[in-house]
Amino acid sequence: MPAKYRVGIIASGRIAREHGRGWQECEHTQIVAIADSHPQALAQYGHDFHVGRRYLDYREMLAREELDIVSVCSWDPMHAEMTIAAAVHQPKAILCEKPMAVSLGEADAMIIACERNNVKLAIGHQRRFYSAWQEAKRLIQDGAIGEPKRLWSAVRSGMMNTGTHCIDFQLFVLGDPQPQWVMGSVERKTDRYIFGHRVEDRCFGVIGYPNEVEGIIESDMNPSYQLGANVYGTEGMLEVNENRLRYLTKRGWKEFEPTDKEQRPYGHAHVDQAYGIVEWIEGKNENYLGQAKQGKAALEIMLAVYESARMHERVMLPLLTRANPLDVAVESGVLPVERPGMYDERSFLVRGESMSWSAQKK
Repeated sequence: MPAKYRVGIIASGRIAREHGRGWQECEHTQIVAIADSHPQALAQYGHDFHVGRRYLDYREMLAREELDIVSVCSWDPMHAEMTIAAAVHQPKAILCEKPMAVSLGEADAMIIACERNNVKLAIGHQRRFYSAWQEAKRLIQDGAIGEPKRLWSAVRSGMMNTGTHCIDFQLFVLGDPQPQWVMGSVERKTDRYIFGHRVEDRCFGVIGYPNEVEGIIESDMNPSYQLGANVYGTEGMLEVNENRLRYLTKRGWKEFEPTDKEQRPYGHAHVDQAYGIVEWIEGKNENYLGQAKQGKAALEIMLAVYESARMHERVMLPLLTRANPLDVAVESGVLPVERPGMYDERSFLVRGESMSWSAQKK
């Protein structure tokens, strides 16, 4: 049976390969075009995924290909621009990588552009499709550990990078509540970037969820690296790290064996994400797991940590500052760079002579 939906992919880096695998292994989708400004990267991706139609200009691809689905796999500062450009051509759906944007203003513009053009906007929090994450949500909702009271996550490599998955986990297992407030502290003495935008040297945030539940997010505070969280309840606790889960009740520890466990990165998550988007397009599931509203919720919490540090106060949500508060804090001198020298921790991913995305853009 031929694939129903034509897919175009913008950018051809590491995460684009995971998107590509998801679309290839979904029987309803076919990658028909790829766009990347770097000729070598474009050629390599086209060869590896058997995509003949290749573009150096993503706007040309969007204009020519009549795509049903667009994957936006670029570095974070380009997400808004590329998503809005794709929405103008009215595909059925856009899958944008996480974090969905680098400011709330950008996130809102993406949502408006997609709503105006009747496009479904998904954000690449693919770990929501892990069987361990889904089992953790079920256990919490069924009261296996009593009432949840505290959630804790620790990450490395920047809150706006890996931290977005951990905050998304907290929101997911709690049933996607509306957070009420955030209190945060940020250290940034170097000029550190990741994927082309500023990040902290380290930070710490407390998130106020409904019913007096609190979440903790730590970034680069210690060597712990936990893409998930520990959840502490009134009658037990559970630990989730990537697609692994164990939980403690009065009967002792139990371990959950994931049904989608694989040796390759992310297991089946990107494939399940692809099938989920197809079902969403076809009206078979209006509660798709990774919609833009969930992506924006995770982004808002991270930006609120920065805003709390900038304003020296507990920040009530919804967040009113539309710009990125970390950018504002650095550029206004609230968080001055004391050890000059801009560096991007993902410069090793940049092809050619430029060693950072910002330098390449110039």
